[in-house]
Amino acid sequence: MLGDIWSSPELTAEQLGITEIKLSFLRENGILRPGIHWKSSPMGQKKPWKPKALYNIKMCRKIIDKFHFQENYNIAA
Repeated sequence: MLGDIWSSPELTAEQLGITEIKLSFLRENGILRPGIHWKSSPMGQKKPWKPKALYNIKMCRKIIDKFHFQENYNIAA
């Protein structure tokens, strides 16, 4: 884990039980919000700068659990 809060996409996806593609989809479609669920990190990257996203697993889990609950609730209703 990178620091106490922010984690790599690989570790985050593994901890959440989803793929990195799904994690990226959630970020790119605004479900995971910048500064809350993810942030850009230029650590050790050279130009041209293509920052890697770092994730807050705890906050991501909250939103993913919320969407999972809503999907199951809508199916059962």
